[in-house]
Amino acid sequence: MAAPKALVAGNWKMNGLTASVDQIEKLNALVTEGSVGCDILICPPATLISALSGKGIDIGAQDCHMNVSGAHTGDISAAMLKDLGCHYVIVGHSERRADHGETNDTVKAKAKAVQEQGLTAIICVGETDEEREKGETLDVVTSQVVGSIPENASADNTVIAYEPVWAIGTGKVPTTNDVAEVHAVIRSLLLDRFGDAGEMVRIQYGGSVKASNASELMSVANVNGALVGGASLKAEDFYGIIKTYQ
Repeated sequence: MAAPKALVAGNWKMNGLTASVDQIEKLNALVTEGSVGCDILICPPATLISALSGKGIDIGAQDCHMNVSGAHTGDISAAMLKDLGCHYVIVGHSERRADHGETNDTVKAKAKAVQEQGLTAIICVGETDEEREKGETLDVVTSQVVGSIPENASADNTVIAYEPVWAIGTGKVPTTNDVAEVHAVIRSLLLDRFGDAGEMVRIQYGGSVKASNASELMSVANVNGALVGGASLKAEDFYGIIKTYQ
């Protein structure tokens, strides 16, 4: 079975004002000029989703509420994100798990809400530095993958993003052997969950991905793209990663 088409996604986090729209326009120009063999996604802050939609690059969101509507001041539902033109929603990012106390059950409920709207959930998993030092990486990742994929999930509406927490924004990058080991375990779990279709679920790597290391990381078995943080904020930097798939 052929490998799934890679997805290179940029997570802008809490960065970007209206002036950042020109970065999407620049990125679209670069992508149009080149020959790119991957899907491309930008997940800006919610304030920019509407402004960036229709610029040629697929737009997603960084989070959503588990309910469709209701008395949840300050929250945004998957239905609202769909209404703005989003096709993907990131759920369970380590910063959400750490800063907002999101559990696997919370992430599962959000992923379910995303998928019920016909959107794709990018479910993030990854171990902390302390967990890595204790040799708990595979146990933690297994628990998060199994515990965060909802019952209504399918191979078509699910992406898993492995982001070792200790590598996010730190400049530290696991070895290719480390990445291969974790991605192989995730693939096995996806095959258990979805049968043969699990081969086509995309597993992204994230954590200090940049143009200088993208080629090495993206060549690892079962790595089907990247979830990129800071390096996605500028068109030229992000395109340097995308070019890995030319």
